[in-house]
Amino acid sequence: MHQSERLEEFKKSVYNKFNIYNSLFLNLPYQNIENVGMLIPLLLNHADQGLKSGKNPEEILDLFFRDYAKIDSERDRIDFMFRIIQYVERQVVLYDSVEDAAFPKLQKHSNSLTIRDYFQLVDKNKKWEKVSDKLSTFSARIVLTAHPTQFYTPAVLDIIGNLRNLILEDKVNEIDLVLQQLGLTSLINAKKPTPLDEAKNIIYFLRDVYYKAIGDLYAYIKDNVGDVEFNNHNIMKLGFWPGGDRDGNPYVTSGITKDVADELRITLMKCYYGDLKNLQQKLTFRDLQDELSILRSGLYKTMFDADNYLGYEDILGPLQKVRTILVDKYHSLYLKDLDHMIDKVKIFKTHFATLDIRQDHSVHYKVIEEILRVNGYIQENLEELTKEELIDVLLTKDIDLQNQTLELDIAQETIQNILQLRNIQEKNGEEGCNRYIISNSEDIFSVLFVFGLFRWCGWDEKKLTFDIIPLFETMVGMENSSGTMEELFNIPMYRAHLENRELKQTIMLGFSDGTKDGGYVKANWEIFKTKERLSTICDERNIKAIFFDGRGGPPARGGGKTHRFYAAQTKDIANNEIQLTIQGQTITSTYGTKEQFIHNSEQLLTAGLSNNLFGKENVISSDSRELLEQLSDLSFKKYDALKNHDKFIPYLENKSTLKYYQKANIGSRPGKRGHKKKLELSDLRAISFVGSWSQLKQNVPGYFGIGTAIKTLKEQGRLEDLKQLFQEVPLFKALMMNSMMSLAKCYFELTSYMKNDEEYGEFWTILYEEYLLSKEMLLLISDSKILMEKEPISRESVKIRENIVLPLLVIQQYALQKMSKTTEFNDLYEKIVIRSLYGNINASRNSA
Repeated sequence: MHQSERLEEFKKSVYNKFNIYNSLFLNLPYQNIENVGMLIPLLLNHADQGLKSGKNPEEILDLFFRDYAKIDSERDRIDFMFRIIQYVERQVVLYDSVEDAAFPKLQKHSNSLTIRDYFQLVDKNKKWEKVSDKLSTFSARIVLTAHPTQFYTPAVLDIIGNLRNLILEDKVNEIDLVLQQLGLTSLINAKKPTPLDEAKNIIYFLRDVYYKAIGDLYAYIKDNVGDVEFNNHNIMKLGFWPGGDRDGNPYVTSGITKDVADELRITLMKCYYGDLKNLQQKLTFRDLQDELSILRSGLYKTMFDADNYLGYEDILGPLQKVRTILVDKYHSLYLKDLDHMIDKVKIFKTHFATLDIRQDHSVHYKVIEEILRVNGYIQENLEELTKEELIDVLLTKDIDLQNQTLELDIAQETIQNILQLRNIQEKNGEEGCNRYIISNSEDIFSVLFVFGLFRWCGWDEKKLTFDIIPLFETMVGMENSSGTMEELFNIPMYRAHLENRELKQTIMLGFSDGTKDGGYVKANWEIFKTKERLSTICDERNIKAIFFDGRGGPPARGGGKTHRFYAAQTKDIANNEIQLTIQGQTITSTYGTKEQFIHNSEQLLTAGLSNNLFGKENVISSDSRELLEQLSDLSFKKYDALKNHDKFIPYLENKSTLKYYQKANIGSRPGKRGHKKKLELSDLRAISFVGSWSQLKQNVPGYFGIGTAIKTLKEQGRLEDLKQLFQEVPLFKALMMNSMMSLAKCYFELTSYMKNDEEYGEFWTILYEEYLLSKEMLLLISDSKILMEKEPISRESVKIRENIVLPLLVIQQYALQKMSKTTEFNDLYEKIVIRSLYGNINASRNSA
């Protein structure tokens, strides 16, 4: 479909519908916000014109209060701003619901490759045998995280789902009623959520969306793949971090991990129980009743008692017995329904989603040091041992941690958690929890410390049912990764462990911290090269490399158009599985409905399966590599200078919302690692780092340095080479188009008043000039007139969302300006800043 036709569909299904329902919204009798809706359009226009004419947020709002809202007292103005925030938050929810409802219609006119398209392409190319082989082993794993940009309560999620369904049916009166309900329902947490709260919020999607969606996706593939023996139940897998990710989160304890594992299993049993109940209404035949009733009774008991559980075979066995009788005696009546449930049992087993354990390497360092000190191997610190001696202790010395108490709390908690993992596997199956990830891995000890801890907690190294996964996320970590993995593979005991794990090595690469450390282009190019090098090292040793990408929502954290990224990989990168994290509001915006989940899962599968099967193979020539290397180095030089500017951290601390992220009741995890009084970039969590730039509408991590790099090469006469690189190298094109999305979400007019700031004016100007240059250069090499020119639907969506939240952004900056002068209402202005975070985050959908 041509762009104009797609835009017409967007106008009908999204733009027009939003305006219709928003007009209902404008007149709703919400408590304390009468007439606010009528003033919102006026405020939007006033803010837009004011910013374009050079006024600052304080001037804009003071004029608005005086000339339009007729509010004189500062306290009344503050109350009014809170009401505006409440109102705009709900407008965002309405727009989300409208856009989600339109998703199926818009995708009908999309150029995206669905599984159906993929199979038609296979049929046309007569490559069924090759594809069938690949399909039988290929897998995509979506790992859900609880990073603090996903904070809607289940009650609000239910409202969004209800609105979406009503919008599809154009039930205006019922929509009006639900909008009133939305107006009276709190959208934010009254208190900071616990890790268990976060887990339950994400489990909502497992139960209400993914259980059915993955089952239906599998059924479609199975019915259309052309292979009657197809049984790859791992083709679409789920991972889960809430309750297992203790990196920087002291509130994730061994008790929380146990509770979340139980919650995952119990929720799955409820899903099975519901399916079985429906099946029993169809399978009413005498010889089936005993088996079905016994299984149903067993599932019922597991739903209310965490210590009462059924094993995988306890569920699958009776269903298969029923299947045999159904075929033999009852003409296979409703066999398809029964097989559909059996397939879901084979997919989800007894775990639903694999609960990953994650911890930072620095914590393990302290734990090992404490253990070796207590057990007499060192007196004070690990530096007393040579590298070879430390390896020997970790791999050959026997220390019994099962009956040992340590003084260091983090050491005792780490051991307690490892000790209970066997019990979790017993209840949820091995796949329930069989991956241990180490953040900030930079050498072999990141893996060997964990290997040693498992040994000392009573695990037989020959039967260790855990994958130990290094996470390389800093420039140093990625640079050392090849040597680290080579050294590990050369250790006989570790090689033997891999042989027990089917000779598979999962390696995680962190886009978020990589970008924070090296800048956008450098981080992504280094990750790409690191994958190529590690693929070669693994291939030479007959080890299957599996890459797990720690990707966030926005381009600055590895997000953006995920399909485009995976489709851009070369044959030199191992393509055994696609694994990636789904974070924050991306869970709701990209995988929040059955239709969205299936579509985006298909995009992952087709991107992974299509590589090297159809069309032109992705090859990056030596000349293109040299050009990418130069771009990477030049952009890093510019970003590194910014990162080391003496105003870089103070600007974030004093002119952005950075310090307010932790005060918002969004997530359970602290905003930074460690307890240092002085903030350092290395300790800063990528979410609050990227999110703060997003709230400023400056989005620095998504493009900074690109403009300078391209301009430098242009001045060297390389413009045509850069244009060719954009057209012919999918990786470069994917990165640049994601960067254009970051630029499209910038709005420097919001903070232009900062250019006159005595302390930060010069720094703001550096940011602004690079923004302008990056925009100019990207339009030049892509032969585009406007940003996101080839993505009209995304572009229009961004524009509408940015308009909705512009009043929020102006209010947020107004409050920050007021606080810089200190008033008697400082506490209230701080609350305004915090409250305005929510709507801004949600409207962007991938802002942090």
